[in-house]
Amino acid sequence: MGLFDNAVPGGNITKPLMIALGALLVGKMLSGRSEEQPAEPQAPVPTPAGTGTSADGGLLGGLGGLLDKLKDAGHGGVADSWVGTGQNQPINANDLGAAIGPQVIREIAQRTGLNEQELLQQLSVALPGIVDKLTPNGQIPQNHQVASAFNG
Repeated sequence: MGLFDNAVPGGNITKPLMIALGALLVGKMLSGRSEEQPAEPQAPVPTPAGTGTSADGGLLGGLGGLLDKLKDAGHGGVADSWVGTGQNQPINANDLGAAIGPQVIREIAQRTGLNEQELLQQLSVALPGIVDKLTPNGQIPQNHQVASAFNG
């Protein structure tokens, strides 16, 4: 996957995890369409009311929205460590789930076919490295830059 090589321990990013990360950070993977199928020009995928989904920013408004959720839940130091240039701090799967919110976790679990606890476990392991890779200079990229990282 290029950018995401070695972003997670073992370097293995499964397709369900990529769908989950895309749903959180990009939003374009919400349809669950496989990469082999061409994208049809159509209206954005409808999303449940109240999820805060933006058209191109994932379920939480992109990377910045995810980091804001973590900060609001009291995990700002952890989130800042992922963006900064130092050591990435880990996050507990349950803390991550509480920060993201049960409705968003349920939505992503349905899209990926993973159960919610397995999804949170995989995300808690993958997100520190992925966010670190997406923010090499300690700067949060624009949503379109994050999207191109997933497409590239």
